[in-house]
Amino acid sequence: MKILFILLIFVFPNLANAKNFDFKKIVDLKDPWGSTFIDENNILITEKSGFIKLVNINNKNIDLINHNLNFLEHGQGGLLDILFKDNFVYISYSENRGDWKTSTSIAKATFNNKNLTFKNIFQANPPIDSGYHFGSRLAIKDNYLFASAGERGQGMIAQDPTKHPGSIIRINLDGSIPKDNPKFNDKPDWLPEIFQIGIRNPQGLVLSPFDGKIYMSNHGARGGDWFGEAKKGENYGWKILGWGGTNYSGIPIGPKWKPGFTKAIHYWVPSIATSAITIYKGEEFSEWNGHALVTSLKDKSLRKLIFDDLTNVKEDIIFKNEIGRIRDIQVHPNSGKIFFLAGDSLWLMEKN
Repeated sequence: MKILFILLIFVFPNLANAKNFDFKKIVDLKDPWGSTFIDENNILITEKSGFIKLVNINNKNIDLINHNLNFLEHGQGGLLDILFKDNFVYISYSENRGDWKTSTSIAKATFNNKNLTFKNIFQANPPIDSGYHFGSRLAIKDNYLFASAGERGQGMIAQDPTKHPGSIIRINLDGSIPKDNPKFNDKPDWLPEIFQIGIRNPQGLVLSPFDGKIYMSNHGARGGDWFGEAKKGENYGWKILGWGGTNYSGIPIGPKWKPGFTKAIHYWVPSIATSAITIYKGEEFSEWNGHALVTSLKDKSLRKLIFDDLTNVKEDIIFKNEIGRIRDIQVHPNSGKIFFLAGDSLWLMEKN
């Protein structure tokens, strides 16, 4: 029996790892998408259907916050990511642009626990009649706001830098354009907000507190999910590259990578449906400091990547099939415990 258990640990490492953690449901929600801590007790959450909720993680109280966003819930669209910083709230959402056309848009409001009056600071153009691939995550580095904008299922639009879909956006926190964006250097044909192109459906974006770089995760098609770095003026290659995947019809897309394009740090073939990511920093799991935590939807797993040596990236499955499809991940600002939006709930993971 002991030999069998050792073999199971070797073949299915997640079976052993999951025993080290306790999972606690904090509150039930409905199709939650994005989350951000306001302080050590309160977390702000978006629901795709249009609600913004403030949840007290201690007493489990839920307050509904009114807002003025002109959103359209259509397919994968609705209210998406949310980010609190210096008493401001930033949100990405599928904006209703009329006649079922929508854009991945970003708005900003001064924080208020009763009502948020948002003002747009970015719209991805052109608006498109599609319910697919909005992205979209937000990250702040210094005075810059980074955002991921999906290619809306339009494929080669991600190779057109005169259109926003399929790119990483970088703007100032007030929505103005940084003077050193690619357009003002060696990419005069690029839209001024675009930082990087060639992205498909990026649902993870985070600033590393260790090296100051912006990292992201991206959905491939039928295979070809990846984790990589956002790099100024570069091109991840969609839909010239397939990153190891194929079209859903089975027809090949293109090579996994070729010179001239940004190379991802780690790929998943077949797809795990990568979602939100973080670079862990905290006390609860201090042995993970500096490692990437990658959540997944289809695979319902949490993956840990050790990527300090890019020639030897190591992956561990922390758990699988414990809390359902994982949409978002947040690290508590003080304790380092980990919170997930998974299924229709907010979950806590801590050491047992």
